Amino acid sequence: MKLLSFFSLFLAGTCLLFAQETPKDTTEVENLDAVLIQAIRVKEDAPITHSNVDKEEIQKRNLGQDIPILLNYLPSVVTASDAGAGVGYTYIRVRGSDASRVNVTLNGIPFNDAESQGTFWVNLPDFASSVQSLQLQRGVGTSTNGSGAFGASLNILTDAISEEAFAELANSVGSFNTRKHTLRFSTGILNDHFEVSGRLSNIASDGYIDRASSDLKSYFLQAAYRDSNTQLKLLAFGGREETYQAYFGIDAETLENDRTFNPAGLYTDENGNIQFYDNEVDNYAQDHYQLIWNQRYNNRWSSNVSLNYTYGRGYFEQFKEDGDLEFHGIGPIEIGGETITNADLIRRRWLDNDFYAINADVQYKEQGFDITSGAFYSYYDGDHFGEVIWSQFAGNTRIRDRYYFGVGEKSEFTIFSKANIEIDDQWSVFADLQGRFINYDTSGNTADLIDLNFSENYNFFNPKGGISFELNQANQFYASYGRANREPRRSDFEQGIFTPESLNDYELGWRYNSEKVQVNTNAYFMDYRDQLVLTGEIDDVGAALRATSGKSYRLGLEVDATVTLSEKFTLRPNIALSSNKNVDFVTSRDGQFVNLGNTNISFSPEIVGGSSIEYRPLKNLQIAWLSKYVGEQYMGNIDSDVSKLDAYFINDLNVVYELENVRVAKSVVLTALVNNIFNVEYVANGYFFTFDDDFSNPGTVTTVEGAGFYPQATINFLLGASILF
Repeated sequence: MKLLSFFSLFLAGTCLLFAQETPKDTTEVENLDAVLIQAIRVKEDAPITHSNVDKEEIQKRNLGQDIPILLNYLPSVVTASDAGAGVGYTYIRVRGSDASRVNVTLNGIPFNDAESQGTFWVNLPDFASSVQSLQLQRGVGTSTNGSGAFGASLNILTDAISEEAFAELANSVGSFNTRKHTLRFSTGILNDHFEVSGRLSNIASDGYIDRASSDLKSYFLQAAYRDSNTQLKLLAFGGREETYQAYFGIDAETLENDRTFNPAGLYTDENGNIQFYDNEVDNYAQDHYQLIWNQRYNNRWSSNVSLNYTYGRGYFEQFKEDGDLEFHGIGPIEIGGETITNADLIRRRWLDNDFYAINADVQYKEQGFDITSGAFYSYYDGDHFGEVIWSQFAGNTRIRDRYYFGVGEKSEFTIFSKANIEIDDQWSVFADLQGRFINYDTSGNTADLIDLNFSENYNFFNPKGGISFELNQANQFYASYGRANREPRRSDFEQGIFTPESLNDYELGWRYNSEKVQVNTNAYFMDYRDQLVLTGEIDDVGAALRATSGKSYRLGLEVDATVTLSEKFTLRPNIALSSNKNVDFVTSRDGQFVNLGNTNISFSPEIVGGSSIEYRPLKNLQIAWLSKYVGEQYMGNIDSDVSKLDAYFINDLNVVYELENVRVAKSVVLTALVNNIFNVEYVANGYFFTFDDDFSNPGTVTTVEGAGFYPQATINFLLGASILF
């Protein structure tokens, strides 16, 4: 309540301050979305390493695959999907950091789940069709709302107000029975002030992996008002997904002989025959409601206020062969004098959560100086529970009796202030101060029936700063420092990890910009303390487990360029070279603790490269050849050959052709995408585990290692047609 009272006073004071600013802006009206962009993004010449992607670039390959897959060719990015073809559950890593360490905001509101810190794009299928632009900041980046960025931050801005009315119908089909159907519309500006727009989408796919099907539905609705200095947007968007589980992976032998095999849902019937449960699915819905107010008061002052409510609910369903009845709250059952302790059953494990957020920031700018200050408050309330919906022997239980129940409540208050100052025509500085204050309470028990009752508070101070030097119009140099601190997530607490992790990020860059050549080069050193690295193991729902590595670092060099060879040819290469190490890593091996010295951090390839060769033989025809190379990587932190993923090099072909002013429409855009055109059999993700075996040789302990792999699709295609009316 104290935080809410403070926040109310802050907003009231801000409104009083601006109420006194009566002079009206007489300059040319700029897009008021810039008010929001200024608060959550950095400018092109800022001393922060970043990449910008606009709507036009996104739409070239937007045929049903998720946003992580569409960002695959950005520097230091590695992507994968459970089903193998980019539809369903998809994953992104930046500089070796997984999605839980990539801070994602939608219009400045955190998208990362408050408890798991992950981003689940499957809950927002076809969201790319409603994205105006995005910025991927690598490293700590600038202050943003939500958990601190430990690998990158992804700031997404949804559709801008459309000046003209339109309707668009987009359909695509492809391999593995993949299809996407999208309807978009806008009324255009009505009465010089109002606009209503929206989108409805449906995506379905059988998946490359056996039974890894997806049935995805989503919507996006926007009502907007604007005048010369005010913009109001009311947004409602969300999605519902049903995906057959594909997170079990396969071992090396199965990968060699039957790489699309999916063990999910496997059981044996009463005759000993292998069967697969047909509803081993993940079923989840998520709805977001946002109110965004952008206001310009005069040439110098502007503000942004955002309100958000997110409602998520859903479950995954699982056939449990020979399940423990007592564990599931049914208990041993006496039938005909026989005690039955185990039986086949079907269970659902639920999440039901609410997320509330309010964000406000104020910007002041004049010649050579601009400053943004703001505050953010959020509250998360999440229920975790399990229920048995069918059992071979039910006893006295009723359908959907809960066998476990737990609650997580998390609140966060953030304040920040950041400024850009131009010292002269060549030098400028950037400063950014942020405070994060978190409270996290849990009660009840976990899915393993372990009590989880605690209350933790974390207070973080995250300073950032940088300096830029413009040698001439073509050359700019910059250096920056950023600090980030992060609290553990729920699964860490379940393993007894309560220590937060910290990062000091040092970046040094050079930007070259001429008429035909643009080059971005940066070196970085990310120095971690108590980094929570992925162990390689996953839990029984496919979520990655983590452990504290003590001291660790990432040292790297990133280069990306755009080279215009002619009016028809453009090259866009990028490469990232890095060394990612745990320092003096200690592990348990054969019953003893062993110091392995410096080891490679899991899922951190030393080389990641990408390129795009774009050819425009005609004005309305674009052909792009896309390439991606990912070096070998370890899925664990002990440099075991069992945990190694081989390097891979894949190539895609993307063709876009636009027909303008056709008889029945304004334009028709035809798109073809051939993924993995050379039919490479590769693996982009997996898991690694160890366990101590003390049974094979009594009196001795032997560490046994194993691994699972998620194969990605071989050659596949998508064809699409978009008709704009």
